[in-house]
Amino acid sequence: MNIVWLQISSLIYMTILLILYYSSKRIVTTETKIFKGIMLANEIGLLIDLSCFYTVSHAKTMPILAAISTRLLLVYYLVYVSLFTIYLFFVVRTNSMQKEKRHKMMKMFLAFVGVAIFIACILPMKYHNSDGAIYSYGISVDFMYYVYSLIIVMWVICIILNFKRIIKKKLLPIIILVVLGTIVGIIQKSYPELLLMTAADTIVTFIMYFTIENPDVKLIQELNIARDRADKANDAKTEFLSSMSHEIRTPLNAIDGFSQLILEEDNINTIKDEAKDIMAASKNLLEIVNGILDISKIEANKLEIVNVEYEPAKIFDEVGKLAKSRIGSKPVMFKEHIAPDLPDYLDGDYTRVKQITLNLLTNAVKYTKDGYVDYSVRCVKQDDVCRLIIMVKDTGIGIKTENIDKLFNKFERFDKENNITIEGTGLGLAITKKLVDLMGGKIIADSRYGVGSIFAVVIDQKIVNKVKQHEVVEKENRTTFDFARVLVVDDNKINLKVASKLLDLYHIKADLVESGFECIEKIKSGTIYNLILMDDMMPQMSGTETFKKLKEIDNFNVPVIALTANAISGMKEKYLNEGFNDYISKPIDKKELERVLNTYLN
Repeated sequence: MNIVWLQISSLIYMTILLILYYSSKRIVTTETKIFKGIMLANEIGLLIDLSCFYTVSHAKTMPILAAISTRLLLVYYLVYVSLFTIYLFFVVRTNSMQKEKRHKMMKMFLAFVGVAIFIACILPMKYHNSDGAIYSYGISVDFMYYVYSLIIVMWVICIILNFKRIIKKKLLPIIILVVLGTIVGIIQKSYPELLLMTAADTIVTFIMYFTIENPDVKLIQELNIARDRADKANDAKTEFLSSMSHEIRTPLNAIDGFSQLILEEDNINTIKDEAKDIMAASKNLLEIVNGILDISKIEANKLEIVNVEYEPAKIFDEVGKLAKSRIGSKPVMFKEHIAPDLPDYLDGDYTRVKQITLNLLTNAVKYTKDGYVDYSVRCVKQDDVCRLIIMVKDTGIGIKTENIDKLFNKFERFDKENNITIEGTGLGLAITKKLVDLMGGKIIADSRYGVGSIFAVVIDQKIVNKVKQHEVVEKENRTTFDFARVLVVDDNKINLKVASKLLDLYHIKADLVESGFECIEKIKSGTIYNLILMDDMMPQMSGTETFKKLKEIDNFNVPVIALTANAISGMKEKYLNEGFNDYISKPIDKKELERVLNTYLN
């Protein structure tokens, strides 16, 4: 009886510890759930240990109870070390392990423990009760020690393989616990009458509670992590706003500056050159706005892929021309190879394919001061699927090894001190990665700092079996539209002026109205129009609502084109589904306008 006080005091202490633990506010994680199991197991183990002391001391009068309680104690030992093993595994190993592999290893370990428990329960056991020493021994107990030793070896291997991670995570107490468990196991095996193991488990649990699993400490850690994340998010937001201010103001400064110069300039050639610079700055500004819109849709998880039929060779050729034009006067050679065996037609989101390719090429051109940019598109065809392989190589500044993993993070720009003159928001690659993922593809990046980079994108697209029609290019004569009368509906006077000036190039008479109500009145008054260009985002009555009311007018059959700044992906399809005959996004592209005029006025 002189030994039992250790179990009794441990039981009282563990009960108090459980009450404190459950009465405290806790962070719920996998590790805390396992630790809760460890505490409960230890409480139950102490109760079983005390019952063993009593039943074994009366084994002659209650042999069945003695057999049950002693085997339950063996089960407890194996359950406790198993829970500790799982805890150790989750804390130091599984963060770097794939979920499927982790589950497979857990299942194998639990199956091993289950078999060990079954064997320990069926093997024979004997009892010793003399000279005040009471304990069980035999093959069953020896087998339990062998399994216990094997699991400790697993602990040691796990710690050796993950020593740096343990130190980094400040989980050094785990090493102390492993050493303590090993020492107590050896002592218990050598001197079974001491009955130290359950009490030692309590000490182990006590150390864990007051070092790495204290609820208050965990809460403080979580608060510190949340604060650090908030600080980083705030810094990122500040840096993003600063970057956006610079990126947006740069093209705006060019637009404003050249516009003022045009007002003061008399030389027509100079005016044309400055107008080209304004157009280039406008396109740059439009790309920035589109990037912000895309990243906003990514954040809201509303970025969609809209599949339509398209000609891949034409798309990739257009992208190459755009990228090449951005090289400017830099001594950079632009190499291009578009596979001649590309299918004539594919089914997919060509705007996103174009965006992905252009983002990669824009980055390559932007960060390459000399050397070359190599742009290639290859394909692998199988049945009705075409696997596009888009590769962009460059001899640019490259990326440091430690930054490769951050390439696709939002707002990340590397080596900014050396690249301060290079424009960029840090959104391009983040958007590209998201688009590739949405399309079920893969993107691979490889880079050497100071040498260059390689980006490869693999996307599967459906092949459309359709005979390609040879295009007949006819020289268009703008004067052929001088018979036409077009109604332009837009609530913005500047937009009306721009549309009027563009239509004037084609000798078209344009009537301008500032609301859907005025548009309806014009049609009801009997004025005959060949075409209506309708803005959608107008106050009081939107373009879509106006269009619905127009269709209610008897004998109304004028083609209506959606002309809107609502230009995010999928909008063209949306307006066509609403019944509009066609779609032009703002700012108005002259080629698109010409296409619409040729389609509906010829």
